[in-house]
Amino acid sequence: MIALACDHGAFALKEKVKAHLLEQGFALEDFGTSSTDSCDYPAFGAKAAKAVAEGRCERGIVLCTTGIGISITANKVRGIRCALCTDPLMAELTRRHNDTNMLALGAGVTGELLALRIVDTWLGTAFEGGRHQRRVDQIMALEG
Repeated sequence: MIALACDHGAFALKEKVKAHLLEQGFALEDFGTSSTDSCDYPAFGAKAAKAVAEGRCERGIVLCTTGIGISITANKVRGIRCALCTDPLMAELTRRHNDTNMLALGAGVTGELLALRIVDTWLGTAFEGGRHQRRVDQIMALEG
């Protein structure tokens, strides 16, 4: 199950990502928003991040205009490793090396086709473990 969330500035791109994932057979839970009416991204991003942290969703994808605010929001939730990616290489490496469980996209800076490629790469890349696990453990220990 993939958690999705966005604000008004990324609603259109979230809907494209949603349709793309449904076409591929992914199960989704959409935490909103459900329109282009002005809203606050923390409310939606936090719901998606909590679903991932609690294990209700395996991974999450969150979007806002830049991807910055909603990624900061997601990373405030204990157990979340959310990375803002602007190209497929970043998506690949953040999965291989950081075992990220959430992806952030910026609808105002990343076009639809590139965003879908980033999503596919991120979802299709496995964590390498090994020396990277030690580093992930060190990151997670910072949560206290």
